[in-house]
Amino acid sequence: MNFELTEEQLAVQAAAREFAQKELKPGVIERDKHMTYPTEQIKMMGELGFLGMMVSPDYGGGGMDSVSYVLAIEEISKIDNSCSVIMSVNNSLVCWGLETYGNESQKAKYLPKLASGEWIGAFCLSEPEAGSDATSQRTTAIDMGDHYLINGTKNWITNGSSSKLHLVVAQSDVDKGHKGINVFIVEADSDGVTVGGKEDKLGIRSSDTHTIMYTDVKVPKENRIGVDGFGFKFAMKVLGGGRIGIAAQALGIAGGAYELATAYSKERAAFGKPISQHQAIAFKLADMATDIEAAKLLVYRAAWLKDMGMDYTMASSMAKVFASEAAMKHTVEAVQVHGGYGFVKEYHVERLMRDAKITQIYEGTSEIQRIVISREIIKNNNLYVPIFSSELSKV
Repeated sequence: MNFELTEEQLAVQAAAREFAQKELKPGVIERDKHMTYPTEQIKMMGELGFLGMMVSPDYGGGGMDSVSYVLAIEEISKIDNSCSVIMSVNNSLVCWGLETYGNESQKAKYLPKLASGEWIGAFCLSEPEAGSDATSQRTTAIDMGDHYLINGTKNWITNGSSSKLHLVVAQSDVDKGHKGINVFIVEADSDGVTVGGKEDKLGIRSSDTHTIMYTDVKVPKENRIGVDGFGFKFAMKVLGGGRIGIAAQALGIAGGAYELATAYSKERAAFGKPISQHQAIAFKLADMATDIEAAKLLVYRAAWLKDMGMDYTMASSMAKVFASEAAMKHTVEAVQVHGGYGFVKEYHVERLMRDAKITQIYEGTSEIQRIVISREIIKNNNLYVPIFSSELSKV
């Protein structure tokens, strides 16, 4: 693996950082406080190409690699994680899933709108009794001959009210278990689609998280993605890539907290010198920097494996569990470095601490990631999986 970023990747990183600092940082505290959806900011992200980064130019996307994508997510997440989660869902789950597994007609019809930001997409998998256990789908999609009829409830849906397109995972044949699950493209304005109230959340408060109800929603046969029974595999494949986006978000949260803590520690004096020169604080900064660097290598490696067309199942889970736990640990420490100032909104770190927690939960909890990792180890009959040697031989 070559860890040297290309000029194009560095340009994407710089553009995302500039956008986050100039366009997202002003107003981010107020948007968080009042749970205000970032309408104008998301519009700008669409215009700049951040909402369809990996989509082929044939469908109006940027045609960029996964590494460029995580670099952008990382920088945006240092400032506004409501915007970065909207970006992650639209890119990693909706656009990537549709482009990878959809047919030509589906891609031509929907991807240009999603990649440009004209439409925002939502990935509808979780249910009141089907979170980590995605096989327990209660939402049904019954084959009615010329269409499917969808009934059920999905919850914790990011982009719930702002989305124009839903990818809905539903059970078509209970007797077949997970092999009877399908995924459907549902336009949000279809008859029978009802969006519930906005969730009042601990973090990522200006993103719109809702429950969505489907009551006798008619979906054309041509809106099913893949062959009959492909839905569960679709969901698992899409989530595997989505975890890279959330790992990058967690990396950005940790990095943003570290940058704020470092800057503050150099300015704040106590006992006659900057607190950064006191060992108690200096060691916190050292631990932050070390864990962030380790998380960065894991996240970038997972993205690189995806770009190389190699198996990234274990890598994405490792990246997500490590980066999310580093984000939670070090945002708490960033608040501690700030002392009393860290407890107020003006200094930003308390918001990053609240945002960090969800990265340990959505798109697969930390516990689920450890299940995935351990299963991959057992499946491959390895107690230790080489990090580079087998990869370099394939490049």
